[in-house]
Amino acid sequence: MAESEIDGSFVAASTLTCPECGHRSKEAMPTNACQYFYDCKGCGALLKPKPGDCCVYCSFGDVACPSIQLGDDCRG
Repeated sequence: MAESEIDGSFVAASTLTCPECGHRSKEAMPTNACQYFYDCKGCGALLKPKPGDCCVYCSFGDVACPSIQLGDDCRG
């Protein structure tokens, strides 16, 4: 089993890419809630989900959040 998978059912980490400065940071995703805000570790910009996305991982990550991966319609 890959390090970033829990029970093989979803990927628990995603690499966020800041739209302001391009900084990339691999982060563990919360499994019990959507994360609406994220402070970029490169430039300090406050990232918020794009319209229609439930969280910053769905908007700026290379892997969607656990809720979406598991088929939940997690929309805020």
